[in-house]
Amino acid sequence: MELLTRVVGPLSTNVYVLADPASREAVAIDTAIPSLRWIANELAAREWTLRLIVSTHGHWDHTGDNAAVAEHTRASIAVHPLDRHRLTDPEPLWAPFEIPPSVPAVELAEGGRIRFGEIRLDVLHTPGHTEGSVSLLAPGDGVLFSGDTLFAGGWGRVDLPGGDPGAMVDSLARLASLDGPLRVLPGHGPATTIERERPWLELVRQHGRLLA
Repeated sequence: MELLTRVVGPLSTNVYVLADPASREAVAIDTAIPSLRWIANELAAREWTLRLIVSTHGHWDHTGDNAAVAEHTRASIAVHPLDRHRLTDPEPLWAPFEIPPSVPAVELAEGGRIRFGEIRLDVLHTPGHTEGSVSLLAPGDGVLFSGDTLFAGGWGRVDLPGGDPGAMVDSLARLASLDGPLRVLPGHGPATTIERERPWLELVRQHGRLLA
């Protein structure tokens, strides 16, 4: 897997583009505003074809350029059905600019799988930050795209629309059971590993609550 990343927008969102080098098929994850120009330039430079735009959840700082990227590349948009309404009817949540609506064509469901070339992404439904938050596990490459569920040293907010502390506890407990060396690429902030985060993840699982 070839992987590109860029930090964009007022909330410093991590935008990822990953591709299979043999087929040159690519997937973009969390196309925040402004990521269109960067994505378009990288695709053209590498002769990659974008097949799918994945939103790990429906907050504006992860979906703002969905429509623009989809129009430019003709890629389909994918999101969990519980967050679909946040793409079709965006909730600005103090966004400093207009958030264009986008129309998902692909549903991400627990146990689903995204395949392009030799790359496989398994869909894990990890609610808590929103009802439809997902994480994407690439077992063959040892990578987890965790969206706003798991960060280095913490978790996504549960006090925004769709947030649920109990669901977040369950999701973090689930991620705690993944392989230690697994590299975690979150929606914001630096990369980490499950092994590095496991001590506090285990405490969350043991106590059944989010820690102060």
